Amino acid sequence: MYQDIRVINEMVQAESGFVETLKTEIAKVIVGQDYMVDRLLIGLLSDGHILLEGVPGLAKTLTVKTLSDCIQTKFQRIQFTPDLLPADLIGTMIYNQKEGVFVPKKGPIFTNIVLADEINRAPAKVQSGLLEAMQERQVTIGDTTFPLDAPFLVLATQNPIEQEGTYPLPEAQVDRFMLKLKISYPTRQEELQITERMAGGSPIVVRQVISPDDILRARSVVNQVYMDDKIKEYIIDIVFATREPKKYRLPELENMIEYGASPRASIYLHKAARAHAFLRRRGYVTPEDVKAVGLDILRHRVILSYEAEAEERQPEDIIKQIFDTVEVP
Repeated sequence: MYQDIRVINEMVQAESGFVETLKTEIAKVIVGQDYMVDRLLIGLLSDGHILLEGVPGLAKTLTVKTLSDCIQTKFQRIQFTPDLLPADLIGTMIYNQKEGVFVPKKGPIFTNIVLADEINRAPAKVQSGLLEAMQERQVTIGDTTFPLDAPFLVLATQNPIEQEGTYPLPEAQVDRFMLKLKISYPTRQEELQITERMAGGSPIVVRQVISPDDILRARSVVNQVYMDDKIKEYIIDIVFATREPKKYRLPELENMIEYGASPRASIYLHKAARAHAFLRRRGYVTPEDVKAVGLDILRHRVILSYEAEAEERQPEDIIKQIFDTVEVP
């Protein structure tokens, strides 16, 4: 067992070398926001889509664009609007007069990294167009299904304070996002650096430092990061505590949670914890890895009751209480 962990550690050390190079390139443009960059890399390494929520001006779009500029991949930014149609996203069938047949015209979804800007501004029909792409990594146009190239990652942004002209995302779609990030304001010192850097007027150019093959190789190593059975049981306990809090010495949460986390939460906690360990250049998962990513994976999967909302409880409060109570292996 220890021999195997030593081998995995060596593999992690060899394949994770690009992480610091990538972070250094991103830092040429982005000041601070280490949490956001770290979670974007976790999504990239564990093949999971990410929803970024924050007020305008916190560099959500810029960070995603900078990340894509550092990777030798195709990138598309799609501005979601109330008049957007599914065909504008996935494509449609057009008539070829010369041959007398309908042929598919692929939409912007056929890329590697998709930035869905202000995703909550598009109606339900457009959101449904994303579901197949996000879950099955394929798109159906007419009666033909087209696989999407790997890696394929949807990074979506939404504004929590401007509600006019927005549509709440369907629960089925929200559940398909591996992580939901809450982006906060920079510190005073960071904002001073931002103004000095961005007010200069000269564009900042980043280098392409990794390729899709690098990402796919790193994902293969991430999947081999060792996770002890006790850590696996710990993840299941966390998820089940959101569904059956009374069994986990949390009877006060019984009336606070309307719906607990889905099985996707267990799957994504496994994947994200491994990716978190990989970023720390470790070949094994610790409970701290699970705790580090737990809030981002569970905050959009735990649906609170009317009673909790009346008491102004937030999902983050409930999740922190669960992590504080469930026994750590």
